[in-house]
Amino acid sequence: MRRSLIRGVVVAVGLALAGLSVPAAPAVAAPAGVAGTAAVRASDGAYVAQEAVVGPRLVDLTIESPALGRAADVRLLTPVGWEERAPGDHWPVLYLLHGCCDSYVSWTRSTDVATIPELRDVLVVMPEAGAAGWYSDWWNAGQGGAPAWERFHLTEVRQIVERGYGAGPKRVVAGLSMGGFGAMSYAARNPGMFRAAASFSGVVHPSRDPSYWLPFFGRTGLDPYALWGDPVTQRDIWAEHDPSYLVKQLRHTALFVASGDGTAGGPFDPPGRTNSLEALIYQENLDFVDRLRERGVSVTTDFYGPGTHSWPYWQRELHRALPMLLGALETGRGVATRSLMP
Repeated sequence: MRRSLIRGVVVAVGLALAGLSVPAAPAVAAPAGVAGTAAVRASDGAYVAQEAVVGPRLVDLTIESPALGRAADVRLLTPVGWEERAPGDHWPVLYLLHGCCDSYVSWTRSTDVATIPELRDVLVVMPEAGAAGWYSDWWNAGQGGAPAWERFHLTEVRQIVERGYGAGPKRVVAGLSMGGFGAMSYAARNPGMFRAAASFSGVVHPSRDPSYWLPFFGRTGLDPYALWGDPVTQRDIWAEHDPSYLVKQLRHTALFVASGDGTAGGPFDPPGRTNSLEALIYQENLDFVDRLRERGVSVTTDFYGPGTHSWPYWQRELHRALPMLLGALETGRGVATRSLMP
């Protein structure tokens, strides 16, 4: 696809703010008045500026992040007994990633994740990822700098929860839509960090539809080309993040992939409702799974047919993926998960 055509599509959707510059992240220092939480730091100086209990077993952290050049929030769903933890106590970890145009509160706002009995022995980490951060360290015309979401999540947040909040070395990751992309991209780009990865209606092959996704990259007013560059000129950068080009790096990771096909008739939709976004994502997921299987990578799938890009499906798929995720964490609650569809 030619660059001029792609840019035409982006302009057509009204990205008037494209081209804004992104400053490099400044160094962040803890203020002298912050006690206790500020002692928990990542290796680059990121620290917890605020900690708040927001519900039963729910704790929100505000982290001052050099990777982002600002503060960002993380919600923890803590295990039973976590408040009485002793030094050295740790739990297996589920990273749960949100979708585009949403936030770190979305999973507890829109699903029953906080009351799932099988998660009472797991620390669930739900980090902010920007409304359209795309789980990446932004390219910024080769200059790098903020926002660096992968660094924030996999270095700063990971080190902080492991050093101060009971996170252990057994990790799995799951997410929806943009977060499904994040789950698969993070697992593939960091082999061995996550024992399992699950994607629900995930954007698992963005290079297949660049003219569609570029407008989403610019949703927060940033230049959409600042994420990975131009899909033709910087095709290597796109490929370095696209899970469908990284399938060999997932061969030692347990995988779960789910998507509807966007057609009418889903159990959680009114009669006649279709969804073009889910239909496009469905084709990406078919391609991704085909690539995995061509290279001998095992994957559990749930291609459930009719259904839209919406929360009731993602809640259901989290429950369907949990046996695989918990099995990888060795909690004693997981069981082998068969493919849910032929």
